[in-house]
Amino acid sequence: MIRLAKENSLASLQAENRKENSYWQFKTFRSNYKPQLSLNGTLPQFTRGIQPIPQNDGTTEFRPVSSAISDLELSLGQTIGLTGGQVFVSSRLERIDNFGGTGDKTRYASTPVSIGFVQPLFQFNSLNWEKKIAPLRYEESVKAYAEEMERIAYNATDLFFNLLLAQVSLEIADKNLASNDTIYRIAQGRYQLGKIAENDLLQLELNLITSQQQVREAKLNLETTTLNLNTYLGITENEPLELIEPTDITEFEVSVNIALDQAKLNRQQYISFQRQKIEAQREVARAKGDAGLKVDLRARFGLNQQGQQLSEAYRAPEDRETFSVGLEIPILDWGRQKSRVQTAQANLELVNNTLQQEEIKFEQDIMVLVKRFQILREKLVASIKADDIANRKYIVSQKRYMVDKISITDLNIALQEKDKAKQQYISSLKNYWQAYYEIRMLTMYDFEKNEKINRK
Repeated sequence: MIRLAKENSLASLQAENRKENSYWQFKTFRSNYKPQLSLNGTLPQFTRGIQPIPQNDGTTEFRPVSSAISDLELSLGQTIGLTGGQVFVSSRLERIDNFGGTGDKTRYASTPVSIGFVQPLFQFNSLNWEKKIAPLRYEESVKAYAEEMERIAYNATDLFFNLLLAQVSLEIADKNLASNDTIYRIAQGRYQLGKIAENDLLQLELNLITSQQQVREAKLNLETTTLNLNTYLGITENEPLELIEPTDITEFEVSVNIALDQAKLNRQQYISFQRQKIEAQREVARAKGDAGLKVDLRARFGLNQQGQQLSEAYRAPEDRETFSVGLEIPILDWGRQKSRVQTAQANLELVNNTLQQEEIKFEQDIMVLVKRFQILREKLVASIKADDIANRKYIVSQKRYMVDKISITDLNIALQEKDKAKQQYISSLKNYWQAYYEIRMLTMYDFEKNEKINRK
């Protein structure tokens, strides 16, 4: 059932989708730090109308303009995560077509090669922080997928035992119905002979009616639990399933220390703790970066030329340099930036304290579960013996009632004890296996094989 659930269930398909989504998000992050080659252009931009045109004598006149401007630029850029800047190399070609008037109709301008960089100073570097966070986020998603598979096993175990208990309950109800029917028929004969009181006969008839009702309820419960399990497993045919009790229990030890160590190594939650701390630190850095002096350095060096023909635009190119320094200095903001910094620092402290508390609670949950697992295994062994004893006791009680050695009350007590012992046995079996898979889920470690649980 667990294998089917991991392969076919809707939950497993959703986990696969989330894992694939995280993978492509990580690929997108990595691509941001690789060279980006792009081609940009305008083919063409047509303009017709009256526009202000500078004249040779320094004045500006309104003149009718009808032209088409086309440009094409090929650029190769590389971001620098450590500094938050960018370097680039580009090549550009422009063409102007003038319509109407006199003079040259077409002009070309080229920049065969241009090299430059953009570097922000004293500012928040999002690239550097993302380089710390994104790998953790991806590792978290990988571990989360493996945990989701173990959660599917845990959920499938719950549905499996719900159906198994319904199956066993129907078997008990059928056997009780057959037994009560036989006893009632015998009691009718004994009542005719005056060996039992009418009250006992009525009680046996009531037991028979109750058994019939229990059979109907057990059948309905069996259909419901079968449908629930089939739906979870992705099985469309609602056919009856015959489950086998998983009684083969391997003896192995679960060490609290190993459980805690493996949980810290394997669980996505511990990666999440690290990520959330770094994200809170990032917000402090962002608030500080936005609060102070901001400087942008921009520089470009290249060659350019123009001409009436395309070949002329590439002949004997001349130097072209640009350099700029941009400044932004906050003078008066009424304490807004300071408040943002203090808010981010307060949030960082809150995150640290909250995560510390969550980590302590998580460790406590693991320690409690390990101890509970040991108790459940002992309880399961005891319930197996109790079920066997109660079943044998009922058989003896049934035989003794047949020979009029015990009362109907004693027989009913033995019947109730038998049914209760069987149901408690199935319940103990369910609790044991659920605890087994819960430990695997919380530690991502197979204590039976003494190895880490990996699922890529």
